[in-house]
Order: sequence, then C-alpha cells, then structure tokens
Amino acid sequence: MITAEHLRKTFPGKGRDKARVVAVDDVGFVAHDGQITGLLGPNGAGKTTTLRMLYSLMAPESGRVLVDGRDVAEDPVAARRALGVLPDARGVYKRLTARENIHYFGQLHGMSQAQVEQRIHALAAALQMEDFLDRQTEGFSQGQRTKTAIARALVHDPRNVILDEPTNGLDVMTTRGLRGFLGELRAEGRCVIFSSHIMQEVAALCDRIVVIAHGRVAAQGTPDELRAQAGHDNLEDAFVTLIGTDEGLLA
Repeated sequence: MITAEHLRKTFPGKGRDKARVVAVDDVGFVAHDGQITGLLGPNGAGKTTTLRMLYSLMAPESGRVLVDGRDVAEDPVAARRALGVLPDARGVYKRLTARENIHYFGQLHGMSQAQVEQRIHALAAALQMEDFLDRQTEGFSQGQRTKTAIARALVHDPRNVILDEPTNGLDVMTTRGLRGFLGELRAEGRCVIFSSHIMQEVAALCDRIVVIAHGRVAAQGTPDELRAQAGHDNLEDAFVTLIGTDEGLLA
C-alpha cells in the first residue's frame, strides 16, 4: 500500500519576481493492495512531480509518503526495495541485451544468480519478451524498450508498482498486452499506481482514480463515483468537468 499525505513541492520561478511555482499543493490519497489506482490530470497538473515524490526521486517540502507503512524519508532503502518503478524517462543500456539489462538491476537489488534467472524467466513469459530477450537493446522498438524497462523495474518482485504512462507511444497489440499484464499484477494482490492520458485505459483498468489539477487533488474515487460526482456518463466528460477546464481534452 502507498499513502501520500499532504504533499507539497515548489520550484524556483522565472522572471523578475522569482516567485516560486507551486507544482504540488496538499496532495493526499491512498493506493491499496490488490487495486490499480490511476493518476489522471492535464499536462502540468503535477502528476509526474507527485509520482517522483512517491518513489523518492524528489523530497516533498512538507507531507510524507508511506510505502507499506514505512516513511520513505525515514527509511528510504527499505521503501525502495518495496517499490518497482517505471519512470517517465525509461532509457535502457543499449550495449546490453534485454536479459543483461534486467540481470544488472537484479544484482543491484542483491539478488542471487538463481533468483534473477527465475524472475527473468517469469517476467519474459508474462510480458511476451522471449523473442527479443537476448538481443542487444540498441534498435529496439518503443514497445520492446518499455517491456524491458518494466521487467527491469519488477525483477526484485516488489509488492508496490508505480508506472508513469506505461503505454505511451505503443502500438495497439503491445498496449493490449500491457493492460493484461497490469491486470495480472492486481490479481496477485499488488498495489499498482499508474498515470495515463488515455481515458478508455483508465476506465477499463482502474479501481480508483485520483484527478489532479493545478497541483491539487480535484477529485478521487471509483470511475462510477467520479462520473456521478460530475453528472456525466462519459468519463472524459466527467474529467473535464472535475478539472474545471476544456484544456483536459488537449492533455
């Protein structure tokens, strides 16, 4: 389970006044085990900054993040061991094969050779990677790079998974496969948080949705609850109403 409590993050402003820009302001929610929690919002809403605080790449100025009850700030190593993260920047080592990329991250987590190989076998099957597992990653398609990055993030078998737009730029078949994989993670009882701009994806996958706009939580609940709150049957229409602007359609 991942808990965000009153998170706030600002950045230095530009121009003469140098006023700080508030990226995230009092954001809080709980992502439960055995559920997929979607983080939804227009570009610049604070989603990526929130995710970066959840997996400790950024420290909040106030508030805290708990991973399975552990305060990330107080015990970052233990919290990171319980997390598998696909960040917005997901480059792979081009001179290594997909297998070698995954193996390297397993070693970083202190896993034995046997443990790493067992996980690679399981992940390659789940993500349908067998045909390119031992190819050098230079020249990989977007889908192959994303699958390699996801497998690399999950090699240590974490109970909590954070994915920043995992299907961005993927073709239809690869996207379908990844959606099925996310469903498997949920069925295994893991806590899954992912951000996406694709409404159909969010509606089909998410047990709960957290809508962020202007650095704040504009609404949160099940897809049905959000549709009811906004007074719309269509989730996209509900989203636009909840964030209070038509800009959501352009995100």
